[in-house]
Amino acid sequence: ILEAGGFGEPEQWRFDWERPYTRDAWLDLLPTQGILTRVPPDAQAEILEHVGAAIDSIGGRFPMRFTTVAVTATRNDDRTPSGS
Repeated sequence: ILEAGGFGEPEQWRFDWERPYTRDAWLDLLPTQGILTRVPPDAQAEILEHVGAAIDSIGGRFPMRFTTVAVTATRNDDRTPSGS
């Protein structure tokens, strides 16, 4: 942000959080992200079957950890009012 110019000193916040997923919730979400959006349906079904079995083997649920980073900066107002 500083290298782009036009902004003050950026501020950054980091939030670590966790969300529990059940097997079914994870299998519903998985095909909507990443490479699985481009995998043919038959291959996708096989992958989901194996992922489901892996989740079942650890009790049918698991926690997923996330980190969210927020960055803000105030724009420097170097503009001259029109008509000046």
